[in-house]
Amino acid sequence: MDAKDLLKKIKEDKVNYISLQFTDVHGSVKSVDLPLHNLEGALEDGVWFDGSSVEGFARIQESDMRLILDTETYAVLPWTPADRRRARVFCDIFMPDGKPFEGDPRGALKRALAKLAERGWTYNIGPEPEFFLFKGTDGHGVHPVPHDIGGYFDFSADDDAARVRAELMDALIGMGLEVEVGHHEVAIGQHEIDFRFANALRSADNVLTLKYTVKAIAAQHGLTASFMPKPVFGINGSGMHCHQSLFDNKGDNLFFDAKDEFKLSQLAYSFIAGQLAHARGLAGVVSPTVNSYKRLVPGYEAPAYIGWAQSNRSALIRIPRYTEGRDKAMRVELRFPDPSCNPYLAFSVMLAAALDGVDKKMTPPAPLNNVNLYHLNAEERAQMGVGELPGSLAEALSELSKDEVLKAALGAVTYEAFHRAKMEEWDQFRIHVTDYEVERYLELA
Repeated sequence: MDAKDLLKKIKEDKVNYISLQFTDVHGSVKSVDLPLHNLEGALEDGVWFDGSSVEGFARIQESDMRLILDTETYAVLPWTPADRRRARVFCDIFMPDGKPFEGDPRGALKRALAKLAERGWTYNIGPEPEFFLFKGTDGHGVHPVPHDIGGYFDFSADDDAARVRAELMDALIGMGLEVEVGHHEVAIGQHEIDFRFANALRSADNVLTLKYTVKAIAAQHGLTASFMPKPVFGINGSGMHCHQSLFDNKGDNLFFDAKDEFKLSQLAYSFIAGQLAHARGLAGVVSPTVNSYKRLVPGYEAPAYIGWAQSNRSALIRIPRYTEGRDKAMRVELRFPDPSCNPYLAFSVMLAAALDGVDKKMTPPAPLNNVNLYHLNAEERAQMGVGELPGSLAEALSELSKDEVLKAALGAVTYEAFHRAKMEEWDQFRIHVTDYEVERYLELA
């Protein structure tokens, strides 16, 4: 919608404030609340803010930045009270000279997709963010207690968790997401809400929308919603599997080939090969927290080794089985991203890795269709040429630092800011004394 349409829609929705949103390098949503009487000016000239106060943005002497509203992303925040109704609009970040800010995560993805459009292609992603609902609204300093005791796809005729999940789905639909399904996940207190695939930019916007909507609605029920990859020891963690495809300008799926055994095109095979080749560096961006590597271990349905297969959920990349007549549904599922990532940065490097495979006509190794990778020992994996994902954030950041393709996709400014922020996170973890260490060594040492 243009500015005139937006102003009309805001009036119809009886909105009082507009939340102008963007992210820092971590993926945390930042917001500037704009009263309606300033909106017309903001639509014409943008809104200035201090970028030096945002993680990964500008130095103090280069702090002036401008938010430019993306009117297509307008949505009412359904949990806000009627007398102070707020809506949100995602923004792009520009410098005083009118040039896009190189460190804007959303801008990095937009640049990558613009280059892809020159080929006549569209990058579609269907993310599947998982999350936990815990009792209480303040999980700090205590071990979280799951909200329910359900399991995978469990149903109850009088299920409080199902009612909360239904309310979440209603809110997300109201904000423009095409919700497909919501269900209980494997672990107690764990849930998943899937929405229809879209181009990568829209999908990244949708991930952020889902995360803060889930948190806001959960809080109204006295619950804490967490997208932490591994909040509870001994049960499954939360991933964000990403179903990917490339379409051409005619709307045809470039991954489909009816003559192939797996119905995959040569382009799709090279796409897979590129992401496998860059998997260790990708980990630093798609699994970007210290806690992410507590999830990427054998035994909990999360990938730990580098390989691909059809339907094998122990593989890093899974190819869902083809259904006759559903050519457009052919896709590649990347299984090691988690919902703690910045989706703009994650999708940017995922695309860059894949296109490197396409441009170099890479060929993936043999599929691991009938192999449970968790049951192989190190020698067996070595014989099969199956590599391992990094075992820690520090190792993943080291791999990322050596991957020039992924660093170029992020851009020098964003990479430097991201690497600095994540190394600080690792250093804080490295010197912190955990409960495990106290229990293990307090009396033993």
